[in-house]
Amino acid sequence: MSLQNIQSRSRALEGVHGVHVVLHSPFTSTESGQRENFQLSTCETSAIRANQHLSIQRMFQQKAACLTPIHMRLHSHGDQTLAETVANVLTSLPFIALGMNAPRKSLNSKMYANSLIGVGVASSMYHSSRGKLRKFLRWVDYTMIATATVCLSRALRNENPTLLMAASAVCLPVHPMMVSVVHTGMMEVAFARRALKDPDLRMAHAVQKMSSLVGGMLFIADDLFPRTPFIHAAWHLAAAVGLGTCNKLLE
Repeated sequence: MSLQNIQSRSRALEGVHGVHVVLHSPFTSTESGQRENFQLSTCETSAIRANQHLSIQRMFQQKAACLTPIHMRLHSHGDQTLAETVANVLTSLPFIALGMNAPRKSLNSKMYANSLIGVGVASSMYHSSRGKLRKFLRWVDYTMIATATVCLSRALRNENPTLLMAASAVCLPVHPMMVSVVHTGMMEVAFARRALKDPDLRMAHAVQKMSSLVGGMLFIADDLFPRTPFIHAAWHLAAAVGLGTCNKLLE
């Protein structure tokens, strides 16, 4: 039956009282149902793709966190009160004293001694700063610490691989924390080997190991409990004790 015949019959019934004719095609409902199903499936697919994209983005951010410069990735903690600021500045001064009293028998040892002075100065400036400058000085503080570890490693071992030193120089401004960990580990190995050969260094090595353990715990606690006062100052003291024992290796 054609559509024209259906329309002609509907006109014939329009005059009958109580009869209301609505044209309806079964194909229309089928097409609209298929269209709705297609739209629903499209929306579900888009939602799944959005969730997958968000998950991938989060994974990438977590993986790339280790490559992020520290002054962009870490927030400034500590120095919540004037007393805490004073404590952090005062406990930064021992690094300057250690640098001034460090042995200067060679060029590498002189660079290490000067880097210790730089650590004390950078730390004092960072803890006494406020505002936007504080974020930059935090990066300077961590970079000077990493520089001191590289200089100490070079002073203890002149035969360090050239590739390692070149990689350390490249990573130093980008990720100073990683450089500090690598060269601190190298210093620990060198200290242990020297202590096995020289009995006079065993006491200093024991103090150095204890100070490194306590310093590492305080460093982690400072990041986990940023509002707890004087943790950072205690870490300064533990690190200063450890570096003071390292000076024994350069005598």
